[in-house]
Amino acid sequence: MKAIPVIAIFDVGKTNKKLFLFDENYRIVFERSARFTETEDEDGDPCENLESLRLSVFDSLREVFKNPQFEIKAINFATYGASFVYIDKEGKPLTPLYNYLKAYPDALKEQFYKQYGGEYTLSKETASPVLGSLNSGMQIYRLKYEKPGLFADIQYALHLPQYLSYLISGEAYSDITSIGCHTHLWDFNRHDYHHWVRAEGIDKKLAPVIGSDQVVPAAFPGNNYAVGAGLHDSSAALIPYLVSFHEPFVLLSTGTWSISLNPFNAEALTEEELKQDCLCYLEYQGRPVKASRLFSGYEHEQEVKRIATHFNTDAFNYRNIAYDPSVIAALSKKEKADSFSERDLNEYADDVAAYHQLIQDLVAQQLVATNLVLKGTAVKRIFVDGGFSKNIIFMNLLAAAFPGLEVFAAHMAQATAVGAALAIHSAWNTKTLPNDIIALKYYSTLHPQHS
Repeated sequence: MKAIPVIAIFDVGKTNKKLFLFDENYRIVFERSARFTETEDEDGDPCENLESLRLSVFDSLREVFKNPQFEIKAINFATYGASFVYIDKEGKPLTPLYNYLKAYPDALKEQFYKQYGGEYTLSKETASPVLGSLNSGMQIYRLKYEKPGLFADIQYALHLPQYLSYLISGEAYSDITSIGCHTHLWDFNRHDYHHWVRAEGIDKKLAPVIGSDQVVPAAFPGNNYAVGAGLHDSSAALIPYLVSFHEPFVLLSTGTWSISLNPFNAEALTEEELKQDCLCYLEYQGRPVKASRLFSGYEHEQEVKRIATHFNTDAFNYRNIAYDPSVIAALSKKEKADSFSERDLNEYADDVAAYHQLIQDLVAQQLVATNLVLKGTAVKRIFVDGGFSKNIIFMNLLAAAFPGLEVFAAHMAQATAVGAALAIHSAWNTKTLPNDIIALKYYSTLHPQHS
């Protein structure tokens, strides 16, 4: 039997690390998942176990190379962003992979913003709120001042996707989706590194930038295959939509965070937008994507537990609860609240009413957040993917909240991994780009769906 030509994609999240093989029709033909116990950095803060991750990449590849069913044509990577791996001349990591939630020292933060124009100026120019260690540029700035000897030994600072790519190709590159993702490194007005990066000599520690669609040969033993430089996961997840739809749209990507991504809004961030946690990403072709975010998946999880405890029910019940417009009509008489957490559950006759109220409150917040990236653009459609796309109450109420737009629940398996495969499509796939990888379900305010 002839081996199936495939691309191998490593999709590395904070919790789950996955390897997928896709055939030329973008169907998953092999999947492997791993989870690692976190380790600690020198301060006792939790961080990724980089050595376990490195070994897992090689072990997984050895397994699929030995499988005669598949012929690997290319490998690419999509991982969470905002974390650097600092390598020396031999390619060995010099530090732990510091957690982007690690507390940032106040004195150093004050020194940085005082020297480079203040928080608002830096935020506006780099299209990112002030986020401490989540601005990965601040991580390398910290290393320079706290560990100058170690900083001197850095050959390259690689974001995590590019480090994994380096393990396979032996070539160090930077990627625009990682650089342009709330890092404080990139000046969105000048389309270049921000002047502080050069003033501090950080640019000399950053590898040359490679295009997201470019590939390099592999150093890893095996047959002849191409290696992509890797992508930031949020940008990778947007690629299937950019490939499939050309009319302006907003993607509402839902999970722990609900992120509204508008690739058709290139307006500079205003002070008000920055205050409300808006930022810009760079998508894989280098264009800015305005984004706003809400912690609504987390809030939903916490409040469902509160409802279940109060009404003595199982939290699992709320996964498939039917949409009831009469319940919503009755709730419209209630006062608005900033968040469902402020509401007294004794005011609700039953758990179904309370749950409808929770979703109504989340959609009210979503309306505000999504409007931040919508205004002034020609967007006619909202695509919702992730957990809330399967929540029929959420989808009906979102359609009602945006009566002038078409609202769709979008379903595709593993959007992030598919995006990383699509980015280097021409390097491994003999077929044309697919046009059927996203399934859509339309939600209309005129004909609400109840189940």
